[in-house]
Order: sequence, then structure tokens, then C-alpha cells
Amino acid sequence: MEQKKFKRTTVTAALPYANGGVHIGHLAGVYVPADIYVRYLRLKKEDVVFIGGSDEHGVPITIRAKKEGITPQDVCDRYHKMIKDSFKEFGISFDIYSRTTSSTHNKFASDFFKKLYEDGKLIEKESEQYYDEEAHQFLADRYIMGECPHCGNPNAYGDQCEKCGSDLSPMELINPHSTISGSKPVIRKTKNWYLPLNEYQNWLKQWILQEHPEWRPNVYGQCKSWLDMDLQPRAMTRDLDWGIPVPVEGAEGKVLYVWFDAPIGYISNTKELCEKEPEKYGNWEKWWKDPETRLVHFIGKDNIVFHCLIFPTMLKAHGDYILPDNVPANEFLNLENDKISTSRNWAVWLHEYLQDFKGKQDVLRYVLTANAPETKDNNFTWKDFQERNNSELVAIYGNFVNRALQLTKKYWNGIVPECGELQDVDKQAIQEFKDVKDKVESYLNVFKFREAQKEAMTLARIGNKYITECEPWKVWKTDPKRVETILNISLQLVANLAIAFEPFLPFSSKDLRNMIGMEEFDWSELGSTSILKPGHQLGEPHLLFEKIEDETIQEQLDKLAKTKEANEAAAAAASYKAKPIKPTIDFSDFEKLDIRVGHIKDCQKVKKSNKLLQFTIDDGSGTDRTILSGIAKVYSPEQLIGKDVLFIANLAPRKMMGIESQGMILSAVNFDDSLSVTTTLGEVKPGSQVC
Repeated sequence: MEQKKFKRTTVTAALPYANGGVHIGHLAGVYVPADIYVRYLRLKKEDVVFIGGSDEHGVPITIRAKKEGITPQDVCDRYHKMIKDSFKEFGISFDIYSRTTSSTHNKFASDFFKKLYEDGKLIEKESEQYYDEEAHQFLADRYIMGECPHCGNPNAYGDQCEKCGSDLSPMELINPHSTISGSKPVIRKTKNWYLPLNEYQNWLKQWILQEHPEWRPNVYGQCKSWLDMDLQPRAMTRDLDWGIPVPVEGAEGKVLYVWFDAPIGYISNTKELCEKEPEKYGNWEKWWKDPETRLVHFIGKDNIVFHCLIFPTMLKAHGDYILPDNVPANEFLNLENDKISTSRNWAVWLHEYLQDFKGKQDVLRYVLTANAPETKDNNFTWKDFQERNNSELVAIYGNFVNRALQLTKKYWNGIVPECGELQDVDKQAIQEFKDVKDKVESYLNVFKFREAQKEAMTLARIGNKYITECEPWKVWKTDPKRVETILNISLQLVANLAIAFEPFLPFSSKDLRNMIGMEEFDWSELGSTSILKPGHQLGEPHLLFEKIEDETIQEQLDKLAKTKEANEAAAAAASYKAKPIKPTIDFSDFEKLDIRVGHIKDCQKVKKSNKLLQFTIDDGSGTDRTILSGIAKVYSPEQLIGKDVLFIANLAPRKMMGIESQGMILSAVNFDDSLSVTTTLGEVKPGSQVC
């Protein structure tokens, strides 16, 4: 299918929730590919706007606010700044990064809903939902927990079980309870406004399945699977107290559904940008309503349905807007062979990376692009990160640049020499890289960023091979004129690298351009052998990239290991169930036990025993008592000397390892079989009875 030519492009990147930071999964799936594409269009001098912002409504934010005892706005303010600052430092070049709590967005989203309502494009429906009678509110899916019907996880949410990954509805949960009050919710009827997706099903089939067969297979396939089923009306309002109030009479206590509100943020943020800089961007409507504008959404695969079915239906129902021309959604990126999870803190957070790897933004950009999950889930490991940096960025790209510049400094005082008569080896090198522009563009135009970056790196491979074959350090002794040609061609390759890597590695490309004195450049020059003119003075060469040592990587692996240990402990605690209660006894049986408080005067390990400790106990009688206890693997003697403990005083003596034990110290057995010696909260005299 022949691709339509557009005058301009509106590029959006999924709005991250402002209830936490951004991690490498978000970067690989959305923000790095979006930034590469936008930088590429800008280099071609195309008219493009790059829209981003924080999604500041929805239940995850209210959950965090309740957990921390602060307001939802406090949560939004904190994480909006963190995310915005991290994106800027990482080089994600948004034209605007705004937020859905802005006054511009609030009014815009409200007006958008009102128009659909007044045009009769929404329907009213009653439904049954869980209601918390103690908290006096309807419960969003994430405010309900219970047992997963599929795997038995007792802590599954009303929308998903994070243990087995199953999508759920609150009504499926076994023994549900409210996470707000802890009480068992009741079912009540409530009224909301729905977008009738079923009425747009035939149109969606035509628009996606017939008009956009070029969409990525994962996007096209997911859309088709939904469209092969009967679409149902989707609620566009919610019974919540955090969000944009529904602008309809009788909708008190209801807000716009976050998935109605959030994508409208792309439009309201564009409006905000255009009102701030009208000379540069013009009227916002040309970016969203002009048929000559191309709309491209960059998202992760979990947002495909919203961006390909629901949001386009909203735009279609409104009637004035263009529709997305492409939605290049990526699959998921795993971390060290395990699914990235914010709730388990199993992630590499961008703000932490920027602290731990100062000045190495491009290394992460390079590795995430090389491992981009474009067609299937992919994996990030710290060892691969190190290997790609050391073996590719340092040993191939950086090595070639350094060789070319150092040789020019040595033999020509850093001045670009003339290019003389070409030999076969020169012609072959030029032939190999002359079509690099077409190759890189062919991949970027269809959102294959992994392959495009690989083609850019091919330039450095060609350069290393060329210098090695020509051996200018040897030729210099017999034919200095020949070395001029070798260096000229090598420097043209260096300049090509600075241009080719600009969309992918903006920081190092800028550094390289400064090194070679390339103040102005044009994408159209890519593939040229005359970018740097003879007589041009180069700057002082230095290394573009530096090797990452094993110790640095081990620190990151150790950090993840601690996270895994904490998760395993938390999972064990969550799944723990107390052992069954022993058979009922008479009170008279309990009275037979004489439990007392004893003060530990001394403690030492029993020779030839790995688990026994020997205690000298002051039991208040005036005569010390000896008790043996099998807790040496849990406690050292020094930890226990001076403590007050509970012990059974009237057990028959028992010999162990030749020592008579005159009682039993009481310990609690934890869920993981560890022991905790029982003691008293306040000061109690030795010999005091427990009753």
C-alpha cells in the first residue's frame, strides 16, 4: 500500500502514571523509540511536534496517597517533577511535557465529554458494583482484594492477579474485601455513562483491518482478536473522588474514567504548547484536525486496545479529529529473565540509573534500542549492558573514531588532508557506506529502530576494517601522500557516524561533532564523502566511551539480589498460614504448667554440638538454674546474656550431651521456621509467674 504524504506529524508518547518513577521497560517500550523517531524527523527538517505528560488521575495515585497519608495532588507533584526531570536529563526531547491536572486539560477534557454527551454519543447504564459501607464509597477494581480463582493467591486485586498474571473482574474474587476499610463489600447499583463501542465495530473493522494492514503484527493481531468478538459499551465515568468531575447534571460524586481523560491529555497538552509559543507551533488544531497531519502514538502493548479502539472511537464520535496513522506498540522488556514489576520493585529506575551512571545516558539508550522488544518480549541483563558497551560502543565505534582522529593529529596536526587518487580498497570502503542513508531511513520509516541502529554501527565496522587494511602507520614511511587519502576517507566516515547516530545517541553525537569541529550538519549529507573539507581544523581528540568494569556491574546485580530476597520474604509472609490449633484442653491442664520469668546471667555454646546453648538462669530462688536450648543457629551467646526470658520451671530434668537441663526456654516458631525467644516488654523480677 502506497504511503500517504503528510505536511506534518504529531507524535505522542504514552503518559506515565505519576505514582512512581520511570523504569527501563517504559524507556525501551515507548520513550526511546519515540525520541529516535522525532529526532529523525527533525533532522530531515520535517514539521513535527512531540507531546508528553504525566497521567495524574486514576486509582493507583489514590492508593499511594492513602498509603503515605498525603493527598493525591501531593503524590502527583512529587512524581511529575521526578519523571519530567529524568526525561530531560536522559535526552527525551519533548516539545512539551505537561500534566492532566493542569487547568487547560481539566477544561478541555470536560468540554470533550460534554460534547459527546450533548450529541447523544454516550449512553446511560446501571450496573452492579462493590460498595464499601464503612468508607461510604463505591470501590474501584484496585480497592478490592481477595483470593484469585485461578492460582489461590490470597492477595489478588480486583483487576489482576500479580502472582499468575490473570486478568480478573472484582466479582470473580473469592472472599473479597475492601482495601480501604478491610470490610466485606456489598453489591449496589450505580449509574455511569458509556461509550457504545458496539455501534462503531464495523467502522473499526474497516478502518484498522482494511486500511492499516501495515501496522505491526502484534498491534494488528490484538485489534483483530478484539474485533472478532462482540464489542461492548465501555464506561467513561467512575464513582471516585479523584479526577475530573463529570460535567453532567446528576453525576455528583463521579469523575471521568482515567482512560477517557488521559489520551485527551495529548490534545490539551498540544493546545497548552501552542498557546505558549504560537509563533513556533501555530494553532493547536492543525496538529489534531488537519487531514494533512499524521498522528503516531508510541505505546506499550498493554495500551493497544485503548489507543487503537477506544480513543479512535472517542475521536470519531466527536467528529472533528484526525485518527492515528500508526501505533508502533512494543512488547515488554524483562529484567534479568524476570518480568519487570513496580510493585515488587523489580526494575531499573531511570532516576537511579542517572545517579549511578553519570554521563552514560547514551549507553542505556544504545542497549535498550539494541534489545528493543519490537516484535516479542525481550530481556535486559547487566552483563549484556556491559558487553555491548565494552565490545561495541568502546571497541568498535569509539575505537574507530579515536584511531582516525589520533592518526590525523599525529601525521597532519589535526587538519583534514586532501583526498588523492583512489585505490580499490578506498573505492570498496566508499561503496560499502554510500547507501547508509537509504538503509537507515528504510528502517526508521517503518519503526524498526533496532535494525536502523545496527546499520549506523556498520559505519564504524567499515571504518575499523578500512584503517586496518590500509595500515597508514606503515604507508607513512614510504608514501605520505597516500596517507592523506586514507585519513580523508576515514574522517568522512567519522562525520557520517556523527550524523547517523544523532537520533540514537544524541549526547555522544554532539560530543563527536564538537571534537571534529562540525558545527553545522544536515541529514541529507549522510553517505557523503565530502562532509569535512580539506584544511578544516579538527578539535582535540578524546575517548567517546569508557569501559565499564566488573565491579560496577556487580553493584547493580547485588542491588537486584537484595530486592529479590526482600520479595521472597514478603511473598512467604503473605502466603503464611498459622498451623492448626492443637486439640482443646481443660484449664486445669494449663494450670499444671509453671511458666516463669528468668534472667540470663550467662550463656555459652555446648561443646561438640552445633545447635545447643547452655544457659545459667536466675530464677528468683537464690540458686541458679541450668537450661539447654537448641537455638545456637539462630542466636549467639552474646545476643542473649542479660535478657529476661520465659521458661517452664516444672519440667522433669533431662540430660543432653551429658548436661542436665532443668526446664525449657520458650520460643516462637516463625513461618519460615526461624525462632524468636520470648521475652517481656517491661522489667519483671526473676521468678515471676506467667498467668
